[in-house]
Amino acid sequence: MVFERVRRAVADILNCDESLVLESSGIFDDLGASSLDAVELTTALEEEFHISISEEEQASLRTVGDLVRVIESK
Repeated sequence: MVFERVRRAVADILNCDESLVLESSGIFDDLGASSLDAVELTTALEEEFHISISEEEQASLRTVGDLVRVIESK
């Protein structure tokens, strides 16, 4: 499942408990990611799923669910 893989990556990169990572969790607001964390996360997910996420798509990512939807659309 895409969400579970995204959840593990988010928890690993942001060094937080997986149980805190929900589809509704805000990457910046709820999970405390910095802009550098967001770039690292995007890069890790691109490698994990063998996809490319455009700068425009990156700019629109606000929640974990947004990440899942972008990945599922590829």
